[in-house]
Amino acid sequence: MNLVAAAVALVMLSIAERPPDEDHTFGHDKAEYFSSGVEGGLIIIAAVTIAWTAINRLLNPQPLENIDLGLIVSLVASAINFIVARILLSAGKKYRSITLEADAKHLMTDVWTSIGVLVGVFAVQLTGWLPLDSIVALAVAANIVWSGYHLMRRSALGLLDTAISQEDRDKVNAVFAKYAADDGVEFHSVRTRQAGQRQFISTHVLVPGDWTVQHGHDLLEEIEAEIRTTLDGVTTVFTHLEPLEDPVSMADIGIDRSG
Repeated sequence: MNLVAAAVALVMLSIAERPPDEDHTFGHDKAEYFSSGVEGGLIIIAAVTIAWTAINRLLNPQPLENIDLGLIVSLVASAINFIVARILLSAGKKYRSITLEADAKHLMTDVWTSIGVLVGVFAVQLTGWLPLDSIVALAVAANIVWSGYHLMRRSALGLLDTAISQEDRDKVNAVFAKYAADDGVEFHSVRTRQAGQRQFISTHVLVPGDWTVQHGHDLLEEIEAEIRTTLDGVTTVFTHLEPLEDPVSMADIGIDRSG
């Protein structure tokens, strides 16, 4: 599963890095969500497999075998997986890549599985009660299911054009508030969406009607540049200039123009 997940991640990241073209003018960043969705599905499959085996062992307890070799393999594997997972998670947050984060969380499920193995083995050794091994495995499986569900949910929300984080929205609103106070302009129809590593922000800027087109254009360029500087990662900003005094400017506050 790790090999399949890594291969899918590599392919989807390669696609996501492609520049915009005539058929994909907004870029290919959303390809990352397919990868993270696959990762989430594979994680859940792994959890179901663990749970199935644990239930069979719970109903038919069996003595533990090859404990020494099993523990050594688990410890080495979990150490490697933990180190790689931390590297991937750090890179994922730095580059806002849900694919790298998903791959990291996939590897962390293996770490949790190994921890479950250690806890289960030692619990059985201390108590002599064989079902403890299966009970710990079921607890690990439940934790892994939660991780898989969370990844699949994030992937689905990404494909549905979910808004950027509240923290980033607050930063954008702070920029708007600054220009509203300094230049007497207003903003509406603010819409944001996250597409993989890229963020899209669009807004309508209402300025006094007696401004020249050049004056309004210069202000919008300044606002767009400040938003891009304020936010981390790749940000695309769209602005639309409107006169404050024209009632028609208020006709497109909603997602669909009212008139």
